[in-house]
Amino acid sequence: MTGSEEERAAGLRSLMVERQIHRRGISDPGILRAFEKVPRHLFTSPDMTLELSYGDHPLSIGFGQTISQPYIVAYMIDLLKLPGERGCDILEIGTGSGYEAAVLAAMGHRVVSLEVIPELSVRAATAIARLELGGSVALIAADGYNGWVRAAPYDGILVSAAPSDLPVELAAQLRDGRRMVVPVGSWHQEILVLTRAGGNVEIRRDLPVRFVPMVHRGRSSRRSDSGT
Repeated sequence: MTGSEEERAAGLRSLMVERQIHRRGISDPGILRAFEKVPRHLFTSPDMTLELSYGDHPLSIGFGQTISQPYIVAYMIDLLKLPGERGCDILEIGTGSGYEAAVLAAMGHRVVSLEVIPELSVRAATAIARLELGGSVALIAADGYNGWVRAAPYDGILVSAAPSDLPVELAAQLRDGRRMVVPVGSWHQEILVLTRAGGNVEIRRDLPVRFVPMVHRGRSSRRSDSGT
């Protein structure tokens, strides 16, 4: 991109943060700074205009998958209520474009991100490698249906595709008192917030949403690590 295009992208990014995220009630300064920092256009189709890349809507990324509306990404991160005094360990299920993982890393967190479609995992790694984010991202091409036990426990789990039934067993990979945010349902979907409380799991219903279905294919072992 030319200097003028970079300036235009930065301006569109600022408008996105103010109009789509901040005005809708997301006030966490760490979240807002991260969305200002991460160039969303790097995670959309190369032939897409900057205006579309920063628009208030989801976008296709191929393979029947989408990059979510910016507000929904911010809203789900905000629901985790991550402690701000240190970098956290986050499990993301459904890397997709890599945008959400990049935002979490820009907040200073360590992210393990699972993607069942290997081509998307490779594409996300290419985009993330171009950035200096502050945290780190481990991208793993694998079925995330059962989480990733070897890096547990986590300070938060974000699921970016919708299983038909609540995967409550994933909450066992959380640290005590921490949250998992997951869209659940087939035709009717809603975000559920699960909080691990000792041996129990508290469940709260939240926003109605529309996500692509979660794919369950079994594990593979391809991995790509990226971070600064």
